[in-house]
Amino acid sequence: MYDSKTIAAVIPSYRVTRHILAVIASIGPEVGRIYVVDDKCPDGSGAFVRANCSDVRVQVLEHSENQGVGGAVMTGYAAAMADGAKVMIKIDGDGQMDGSLIPNFIAPILAGQADYAKGNRFFDLEQVRAMPPLRLFGNAMLSLLTKLSSGYWNLFDPTNGYTAIHADCARHLPFAKISRRYFFETDMLFRLNTLHAVVVDVPMDAVYGDEVSNLKISRIVTEFMVKHVRNFFKRLFYNYYLRNVSLASIELPLGVLMIVLGGIYGVSHWITSANTGVPTPAGTVMLAALPIMMGVQLTLAFLAHDIASVPQHPLHLKTRFRSAHA
Repeated sequence: MYDSKTIAAVIPSYRVTRHILAVIASIGPEVGRIYVVDDKCPDGSGAFVRANCSDVRVQVLEHSENQGVGGAVMTGYAAAMADGAKVMIKIDGDGQMDGSLIPNFIAPILAGQADYAKGNRFFDLEQVRAMPPLRLFGNAMLSLLTKLSSGYWNLFDPTNGYTAIHADCARHLPFAKISRRYFFETDMLFRLNTLHAVVVDVPMDAVYGDEVSNLKISRIVTEFMVKHVRNFFKRLFYNYYLRNVSLASIELPLGVLMIVLGGIYGVSHWITSANTGVPTPAGTVMLAALPIMMGVQLTLAFLAHDIASVPQHPLHLKTRFRSAHA
């Protein structure tokens, strides 16, 4: 059993006045506190909730300037932890997320199986058909990029904002560094991996009504791509060179170097052969092909190691053990 007072829900609020009261009403008694964060909403959603919601669990927090969904969530996290929350659920105020699923999100965390739980709308393939094609394509591309940049190869649907986190894990996150806008959910995964936190997917259905999506394909191929590349190299440095050095630390750079050198050698001889009309000797071809093949094998060996390195032991259990024996 658990005390509902230690379970908190955080609802970022920005232009969601049409849906937010229904969202609050959908949150069951398993949640003891609800934090509505008005992110400088032009519709005055914070004042709207105060005037129209009688739920005693609700506390409205207001930003003096817009900080994005990430900033709103972190404000809610900080308030919840200050009030003694152990698990915080983040649920959007636009009506896309079913409040009755909250027990499914907090269950693996309370059971000590995970530090962070996130929704996955792709679990049931029949439900995927309800997802708009453009959104489906965008999420598929983001999922592939996120696996590389975050190191969580077992996860899908990275932009899903329905999440839950243990407070002992959240305390170790660098709130000031986490992306505050559309890249927030994906950046959270990268930050969690650097902590070796355990993250699990929770199956959920996709729900689409009259809300307006902020996910743009242009962001995927521009801003998101740049940030994924940045996080990928930062993760490699943190996990394979700064905190630990293993055989995988050698495999990737050596593999890439061999592919590049073999490619340069092969292309240069191909150009020479094309210009002179003299066929390239078989031995020269092999001198180009052999390092490329070995480089590919080394790179694949690194990926196999990286996939096998997905965190398995919850961080909050380790920190709890340390605190108890401090």
